Amino acid sequence: MSLLTGIGVCPGVAVGPLVRMAEPVPEPAAVSPEPVDRDAERARIRPAMEAVGTELRARAEKAEAETKAVLEATSYMAEDPGLLDLAESGVTDRGLTAARAVFEAANTFRDMLAAAGGYIGARVADIEDVRDRIVAAVLGIPVPGIPDPGHPFILAAHDLAPADTATVDPDKVLGFVTTEGGPTSHTAILARTLGVPAVVACPGALSLNEGTTVVLDGGLGTLDPAPNDAATLDAEKRMAARRGAQHVWRGEGATADGRRVLLLANVGDPASARAAADAGAEGVGLFRTEFLFLDASTEPTVAEQEASYAEVFGAFPRRKVVLRTLDAGADKPLAFLDQGEEPNPALGVRGLRVAFDRPDILDRQLVAAAGAAQRTSAEVWVMAPMIALPSEAAWFADRVRSHGLRAAGVMVEVPAAALCARQILDVADFASIGTNDLAQYTLAADRMAGPLAELNDPWQPALLRLIQLTGQAGAETGKSVGVCGEAASDPVLAVVLVGLGVVSLSMSARVISEVGELLKTVTFDECARLAGLALDAVDAQRAKARVREELPQLAELGL
Repeated sequence: MSLLTGIGVCPGVAVGPLVRMAEPVPEPAAVSPEPVDRDAERARIRPAMEAVGTELRARAEKAEAETKAVLEATSYMAEDPGLLDLAESGVTDRGLTAARAVFEAANTFRDMLAAAGGYIGARVADIEDVRDRIVAAVLGIPVPGIPDPGHPFILAAHDLAPADTATVDPDKVLGFVTTEGGPTSHTAILARTLGVPAVVACPGALSLNEGTTVVLDGGLGTLDPAPNDAATLDAEKRMAARRGAQHVWRGEGATADGRRVLLLANVGDPASARAAADAGAEGVGLFRTEFLFLDASTEPTVAEQEASYAEVFGAFPRRKVVLRTLDAGADKPLAFLDQGEEPNPALGVRGLRVAFDRPDILDRQLVAAAGAAQRTSAEVWVMAPMIALPSEAAWFADRVRSHGLRAAGVMVEVPAAALCARQILDVADFASIGTNDLAQYTLAADRMAGPLAELNDPWQPALLRLIQLTGQAGAETGKSVGVCGEAASDPVLAVVLVGLGVVSLSMSARVISEVGELLKTVTFDECARLAGLALDAVDAQRAKARVREELPQLAELGL
C-alpha cells in the first residue's frame, strides 16, 4: 500500500499499531415507537445538560492552558439557556423524545454557526461534540472517548474534540493521525503541547485495518501503512532517541556560530506561565490575555487584571514577557461588549480594531499591565493584534508609552503589515509574526477549514516571503522581529525562520528543547541557505522536503 500524505503538525516519528477512534453517538430516532410522556422527557434535559457542563469544566481544570480555554467555552455551550429552551420546546410542542429534541436543537445551533463562517463556523465540531455528550447523558450510555486497548498505539480519527484531547495519555498514545483538521486544530494544538508526533488532513487514514502496524512521521507529514523492516527499525531508533532527549531547556538559544535566538513560550494564564518557566523558557513571547475576559459577564477590573498579569510576570524575573492586548472579536466575542452582527467576523472588528471604538478598555488594560510591571522585575513588552497600517501602529505605540511601558510592538498577522513592515517598525519598537492568521489571510483560506488545511501549512513559500520582508525590515531598523505563531514549534521550520531574519521564537514550552538542540547544530549562514531553498520551492510540501534533506542530524535528534 502506498504512503499516505497529510500535514505534519508536530515533528517526530512513531511506530505502532493503528487504533481508530470509536464512532460518535448514534442519531436518536426521529419518531418514538412508544407514546412520549412529555413532562418526563422534558425533565430529563436540564440535568443532562448540567451534567455535561460540569464534566467539561472538571476536564478543563486538568487541561493545559489552550485546551483549558476551549473546554471552558465548550462547557458554557452545554448549558446554554437558548439550547435548553429550544430542546424543551421540541418535547412540549412536537412530542419529541428528550434525546431527539436535544439532537435537533443542537443541530439548529450548529447550522447557525456554520452559516456564520470564519472562526465562528469552526465551532461546529465543538457543538456536535456537546450534542453527542448531552444525548448520551439523556440516554444513560457512555460517550465514545479515547480508546484504551491496553498497549501503546497510534490514534486515527476524523478529528479530536476538546474534551477528548484533555484525556490523552502520552504514554499510551504514540501519535495522532486525522483525516480532517488543520495546523491550528485541537489535535494539532494538543500534539504540540504533549510533544507527540501528529499528522492532520490525511485522507485514507481511517480506511486502514485496526491493529495495522504503521509508521507516522510528523515532520514529513506522512503515514506509512506497510513499512518494511528497515523503515520500522529506523522509526524505532528515532523514537528511542527522542524519548531519551532532555525535554527541559537549560541553555540560551543560539546557532552553532553564536547567533542569539531567544527561545520563548506562548502562555495563556499564570499556570501555563509557571509551567513554561519550569520547562526552561527564556521568557514569554506571547502572553494571551483573553483568559480574563472571555467568560466574564462584566469587564474585569483594573485590580483583577493587574493581579493576574503580575502572576505571569512574576514567573519570569528579569526576563522578557510580551503581553498581547485583548484579541477580542471573531471567535472570541465578549459578553460585556456588544459588537452586533458582522457579515464576516474574521475580517471584521477584532483585535486592536475594538480599541478604536472603545479605547477605554485598552487604557484600563495598559494601566493594569503597567501596575503589574512595577510589582515585578520582568522586562514587560506590550503588543497589539490585527494591526494593518503604520498609522495604527503609531496610535497604539503612543498610547502604550503614555502609560509608562517601555516597549510597544505589533502583531504581524495581516499581509499589509508585512508589506509595510519597514514603515511600521519606524514607529513601533518590535514586531511579532502570528503565522496562523498571516497564513489564512495570505492564502485566503480559513485556518479552521479542513479541506483548506494544505493552504494553511506554515511552510507555504508565500507566507515565508512575507516573513522575510518583516525580518529584513527588522534588520534595517535595528528592531526585534519574532515569531509567535505555531510555525515556531517546528524545529526544522525554526531553522528557516532564523535564516529569514527572525531573532526570537515563541512556542509551546514542550518543544523548546527540540528547537534549541537543532539550532545548535547549524550556523546562521546555513540557516540563510536553507531559507533560500524553502523560498524557492513551488509549494509547502517541497519546501519542507528540501530543507529536511539538508539536515541529516534530524534522525539523531529523533525529528
